[in-house]
Amino acid sequence: MNSKEVVVSVFSTVFKIVVAVVIIMLVYKWSVSAYEYGQRVFNEPPVSAGSGRVITVTVESGDTAKEIGNILEKNGLIRDAKLFQIQEMLSEYKDKMLPGTYELSTAMTTEEMMEIMSVPVEEE
Repeated sequence: MNSKEVVVSVFSTVFKIVVAVVIIMLVYKWSVSAYEYGQRVFNEPPVSAGSGRVITVTVESGDTAKEIGNILEKNGLIRDAKLFQIQEMLSEYKDKMLPGTYELSTAMTTEEMMEIMSVPVEEE
């Protein structure tokens, strides 16, 4: 083996090692991110602690979980509308949320909000 072949072999090996390290780092980063998102699906804490702020929201007839999530996120009741959509899909309240005007608090969990929105609103 001459010196040129040795240099090419060393650079080739170093390049393969760098590529492998970058791939491992990306897989690790994505895995941690996916794990944290999965944790949030089932254990998302309320937006605020204590008594929180009470906010009135209106759900229209025909609103989907995505639309309801957008309403809740816009009003500061949840952090992530897409996460809400996943939580609704996996909950016992799937397709059970009803139209109406609701008083929700930033101290409520997503599940508590879904429970309130799946009970018929009493009209005065």
